[in-house]
Amino acid sequence: MALTVRIQKRYGDFRLDVDLSAETGRALALLGASGCGKSVTLKCIAGIDRPDRGRIELDGRVLFDSGAGIDLPPQRRRVGFLFQNYALFPHMTVERNVAVCLGRLDKRRRQARTAELLALLHLEGQAALYPRQLSGGQQQRAALARILAAEPRVLLLDEPFSALDSFLKWQLEQELREVLDRFPGPVVWVSHDRGEVFRNCPRVCVLDAGRSSPVMDMAELMSNPGTVGAARLSGCKNFAALRPGPAPGLVEVPAWGLTLQVSAPWREGLTTLGLRAHHLHPAEAGEANAFPCQIVRVTEDTSAVLAALRPDAASPGAPLLWMELPKEHWAALPDRDRLLAAVRPEDLMLLE
Repeated sequence: MALTVRIQKRYGDFRLDVDLSAETGRALALLGASGCGKSVTLKCIAGIDRPDRGRIELDGRVLFDSGAGIDLPPQRRRVGFLFQNYALFPHMTVERNVAVCLGRLDKRRRQARTAELLALLHLEGQAALYPRQLSGGQQQRAALARILAAEPRVLLLDEPFSALDSFLKWQLEQELREVLDRFPGPVVWVSHDRGEVFRNCPRVCVLDAGRSSPVMDMAELMSNPGTVGAARLSGCKNFAALRPGPAPGLVEVPAWGLTLQVSAPWREGLTTLGLRAHHLHPAEAGEANAFPCQIVRVTEDTSAVLAALRPDAASPGAPLLWMELPKEHWAALPDRDRLLAAVRPEDLMLLE
């Protein structure tokens, strides 16, 4: 089963232009900065918003086609949408919230299916409670049980853990993953948490200012994001303008005063060098791409140290270089003021 979305929509000066596909068994992450159109895309798929033009198709069934005049209402699309606020009916118990989506079944089968879904989401003990009596995690599970009761053919998750604390978020992520592993249709997962989608979504589509990039494997986004926008969303902290070097396999980074070896070939359209903080490290003897730096600032995290470095040859006002080291590696450094840093040629990203 597959979901294909090719739509355009304008909101004043903002234009949404999305082209993506999602398949069963390979959850698709939709990544982008706030205001880039992620939630609008989900609403267009669900039929809550109407695109200006384009086509949305689910397993060969057309949900929207501007050219053919097709625009199925939300209740006929069989799209399960988990909203950030969960959208439970406040005047109904958890059991009734789920059972209301099973009205097509007779009473005995409806009761059996409701009990099955509550057990699947570990809500047996909350069946008689109202939404206001539930924790945030319980509300989310109740909303998901109700969605599954309607037997959707695709699941849309809009920041599913944004309102939860870190411990509960981790616990519910594992439970949600078990549910998704059994789900027989495509899943589109919107989140601002890179770790969350990296753990759960093999595929990713990046939205930048309303325009989608080609869908790619999550591993490819981390190793070769292609653009500055995608690299930022993947967590890269270091960027600087670059130009071709004096020989093939070399690039120059004027702001840092560096000429570096790279493994990727030069191509037209490249403008920027990207370097992940954890790929910058203390140089070993004779290592390529080694350069002396001053350690300007140090920030400690729970398990790592982030050090801001200024290459000795950097121009005034050049961006600092961030290096991330495990705390035990930082503690082993002989000098905390100066450092010979290095980066492997294959870890340098050439970006458009």
